[in-house]
Amino acid sequence: MKSIIIAGSPRSGKSTLARKINDELNFFVIGLDKFVATFQGAYPQLEIRLNWNREKTTDNIAPFLGHFLGMFSSDDGRGLLSYSHGAVKGNNFVLEGGYFNFDKILPVLQTYGIEELKEKFLLIELVQNNKTVDEFVSDFKKYDTHDDWTYGFNDNDLMDISNDVASFSQFMSKHLMKYSFTIYDTSAEREQVFDKILDDIKSNLIR
Repeated sequence: MKSIIIAGSPRSGKSTLARKINDELNFFVIGLDKFVATFQGAYPQLEIRLNWNREKTTDNIAPFLGHFLGMFSSDDGRGLLSYSHGAVKGNNFVLEGGYFNFDKILPVLQTYGIEELKEKFLLIELVQNNKTVDEFVSDFKKYDTHDDWTYGFNDNDLMDISNDVASFSQFMSKHLMKYSFTIYDTSAEREQVFDKILDDIKSNLIR
């Protein structure tokens, strides 16, 4: 059974979808932001930080993600590390986040005998390419809670962030299309889109 990677732009529903997958399929959920925050606290010299320079953080964490995915998903789990005991069957996970550079991750995975991502993972991208910048701003103001880093930002700051999110969504779509990600737009009717994704996941896992 394949594990799942959910990639996409901020606020596209990655964490919510991951929780739904956990509820229905009992996949262990791993939030990439947690990895980034851990590196930020433990190894600040590596320049892997939240809400900082997205490109640098994405590039700097890529080798770790390559080895992490390889160790837990390859047939023998060895790759460059010959002492590994291999992947644990039934220990499937869903990894969700936005800090993915698969141009740098895939060469590391190939040292574990994984030539293409789709060999070992169900690949899902969430986008909001049908949403305007003003709609992003409105959603931030409507749905932000104390747990969100944008909570309490003024309209000008939210406009800058929304422009960045809209641009990043377009960029991620182009990047992930190269790696056979299935793209779902959550700009509207999000719950129905999630239901569709869950149905698609179950169909793929049964094959």
